[in-house]
Amino acid sequence: MKPSLTEKIIDHTLILRFALITILIVHSVPGMFNGGVNGFGNLYLNQIGFAPFGLLLAWAIKLSHVLAAVLLFFNRYIKFASVITIFVLVMGIIMIHGREGWFVVGGGRNGMEYNFLMICVFLYLMYPNGFKKK
Repeated sequence: MKPSLTEKIIDHTLILRFALITILIVHSVPGMFNGGVNGFGNLYLNQIGFAPFGLLLAWAIKLSHVLAAVLLFFNRYIKFASVITIFVLVMGIIMIHGREGWFVVGGGRNGMEYNFLMICVFLYLMYPNGFKKK
């Protein structure tokens, strides 16, 4: 018998999905209303060589976070949401967080530990039974 929508949403990955949903929404939605996305696109991405597409790219990144959060909530298309988000997180490490070091706070500032942990959680959601051959 096919699981109901409720059974699909409430499974053994619910807590991890809820944590990612919260982080993705809190990291994306406020910037959509306070000018943060526009600043990221125009004042950062355009300045480092993405002009004239920096603003469009910034909005695509933030909207991808919202889409990923919705897909995580419904526990649907997890691999799609994970691959897109992992790509964004890796690019964030390469372009911003990597040069700041490992620590987000404490031993440093704005580092990559946060992205690393999120990548690991997304990988777990993609492969909850490990990397086994079928």
